[in-house]
Amino acid sequence: MKKILNSCLALGMLVFAISGCDKYDPYDTVIPPTQAHFMSKTILTYQILTAGTSFKVPVGITNPSNVERKVTVNITSATATAGTDYTVTNPVLTIPAGKVIDSLEIKGTFTSYQNGEKDTLILAIIQPDIDPSSYNDTLRLVLRGPCFEGDVTRSALLGNFRAIETFGTGAPYGPYATTVPTFTTTSPTTGVITVTNIWDNGWGPIQFNVDWTDPANRIVTAVAQAAIPGSNAGDLNALYAGQTVAVRAFVTPTAANTGTFSACNQTFTLRMQLGVTGVGFFGSIYTVNLSR
Repeated sequence: MKKILNSCLALGMLVFAISGCDKYDPYDTVIPPTQAHFMSKTILTYQILTAGTSFKVPVGITNPSNVERKVTVNITSATATAGTDYTVTNPVLTIPAGKVIDSLEIKGTFTSYQNGEKDTLILAIIQPDIDPSSYNDTLRLVLRGPCFEGDVTRSALLGNFRAIETFGTGAPYGPYATTVPTFTTTSPTTGVITVTNIWDNGWGPIQFNVDWTDPANRIVTAVAQAAIPGSNAGDLNALYAGQTVAVRAFVTPTAANTGTFSACNQTFTLRMQLGVTGVGFFGSIYTVNLSR
């Protein structure tokens, strides 16, 4: 009987414990600390295309409030000068009551970024106002101007192109597919590209020197090749069928027979002199225009 009474007592305590739980509020409510953070990627690019434009960097607060709050952003740069290369209209953001987002506005100086200049600003949320977040409290903003032809990125000029060609006064042919598989630098402002499928009839690749030492006068010239693999000079003149094609830059370069390229537009204008291996060269200009 004693065991039965003890069992009944234990069962009663269990029922009381279960009935005393609030299933609608089983956990304590935890309110996270209020912190400020950037609301974008940690690296952004601000391209200054015209004078007077600005760039906005959104900043957020983790919790709303019924009073206005301030967020302070500190800006540093190893190369850009505040007030000369850029200005900040609101380094201390005032976020109104009930709001959790505002934007830091930065205005780059148009004349500071016309010749390929680039600067990086380091933006950091600091105290004494709202504590910075531990996960996105710092941001890098790259300032740069319009695309500059002297700023050549090799990887951007690789890949497939559409080609349209003319040989002398003949009718244009194309478009057809070509590829630039390699771009090797030979100095800070020169390099060599390889172009495949020129002529669109099984010719092997042809190389070209590219030079952007003068960004306003970019030059492309063919690398001399005594015999292009897979070529047939009969394509140029039936009298030379079965012989291979030679290629070179014109001995006396002029604006009309010298090629060029645009890193901004991703285009090449290839001009070269074709000939017959061991025989000589034709006087006509062979032009191949490459575009995306």
